[in-house]
Amino acid sequence: MTEENLQHTHLDGIADYTAALDRLCSLARHDLYLYERNFEGLGFNSEVRYQTLRHFLLANPLNRLYILANDTQYLATFCARIAILMRQFDSRMAIHRIPSNRPQGSEPFSVADSTHYVRRFHFDDPRGMLAINDPTAAGSLQSRFHEMWSVSVPALSVTTLGL
Repeated sequence: MTEENLQHTHLDGIADYTAALDRLCSLARHDLYLYERNFEGLGFNSEVRYQTLRHFLLANPLNRLYILANDTQYLATFCARIAILMRQFDSRMAIHRIPSNRPQGSEPFSVADSTHYVRRFHFDDPRGMLAINDPTAAGSLQSRFHEMWSVSVPALSVTTLGL
């Protein structure tokens, strides 16, 4: 895919950011990488997000969902639909957390298929950007995600010891 259909949309608040996450999840066709501080207040237990992620994982057995957080307590406690997805797609999705003694990012971002992304400029800043067909910047964010993933640890599982 080329950058000729590049679209950047500025996001002015959490509602815009949450809607952009919904759009990004619906655009994913192969891989979806999600990084947040804790995912609180971003619609990860909503029926719409659940159905979008479920459809993405059902669409192809090679599709993968990677969720990374500084703190996974909110996902474990308040996101029953994420737990349902984990039980149904345990081999195609993973949730990790970055230990507190490791470097943690200061800005949340998500990447779909190394082509599209959504990001905020800082955890404490509700402004952000949704980019469609921007493989250069999306690839850079995806590389950053992989660096953080490499120092992360599994956080939620579907075993009797986990969820």
